[in-house]
Amino acid sequence: MINIAILGFGNIGSGVAEVIEKNQAEIKNVLGDNLHVKYILDIRDIPGVVNDINIIVNDPDVKVICETMGGKEPAYTYTHLALEHGISVCSSNKELVDAYGVELSAIAREHNCSYLFEASVGGGIPVLRTIREAFGHEKVSRIAGILNGTCNYILTNMKAGKDFADALKEAQEKGFAERNPAADVEGHDTARKIAILASLVSGKKFSYEQVSCEGITNVTQQDIKDAEAQGMSIKLLGVYEAETQSVNVAPYLVPASSPLYGVNDVFNGIMVTGNMVDNVMFYGRGAGKLPTASAVVSDVIECAKTLGRNVKDGLEDLEPVASVNAPAKPDGQKFRVL
Repeated sequence: MINIAILGFGNIGSGVAEVIEKNQAEIKNVLGDNLHVKYILDIRDIPGVVNDINIIVNDPDVKVICETMGGKEPAYTYTHLALEHGISVCSSNKELVDAYGVELSAIAREHNCSYLFEASVGGGIPVLRTIREAFGHEKVSRIAGILNGTCNYILTNMKAGKDFADALKEAQEKGFAERNPAADVEGHDTARKIAILASLVSGKKFSYEQVSCEGITNVTQQDIKDAEAQGMSIKLLGVYEAETQSVNVAPYLVPASSPLYGVNDVFNGIMVTGNMVDNVMFYGRGAGKLPTASAVVSDVIECAKTLGRNVKDGLEDLEPVASVNAPAKPDGQKFRVL
């Protein structure tokens, strides 16, 4: 039996426990052993939940920790401490990966454990592991992705006739958008995710602060109609271009010929272009309790299979990129064209 702990018992953390409980037979089939949630840590006072990280890291039975807290603190402090104790950490925390991923990766390697973060980008879509393992020999020239389900849901509903305010309100009522939706609709969530993707394929560390970022708050119903008249759809994309070393987030006009055109509602789509494989499309639920938790558990299984060893995560020894460009818009045009 492999004992694990979950840090943060909100939506994703509780989902991790549910995935392990419901899919224990499948997990044992691939791992050769059972997973057992020995500890749950949360800052709230919940029966059966611990509040002291030291209880977890000082228990030699705990082999893997799932960090599903979100934000930088106390997630950074707890992750740092766990890795120093030789306990592998699997994270869904894109903010932490963007800000401290390279540092945490180095600590994991030093202490013969792993820091994995599949769930930080694309929810349940297995894009990071695929890039890490199946694209290592490729020269990736571009990544273009719909990386935020909230924005995609809003834009899909605007295409159906709603204005931005009504589409946002509906997204909030259905739980797809936070009460304060700024991180989503202003593009910051997408910026963190495309920075992580760009770092993995470029061999250089791109950070969220370097990404030119424009959200969807200025997209109007008329813009949607104009795009449709041209046979296009407006999508919020995170785009990395290797040749120009540009990374940006902005609403793009996506032609009907693109696989990203038909990605609607809360779904994500990520198109990776390699010099040999050409275009590869990843599609699925980019957020949500169980899809994201499933990605966390996939990392837990990989860590459990490699106890006492370090799994390369793609952030090893990356030097910060000196400067990042943003592609220019066509003269007189409001949107870039994919």
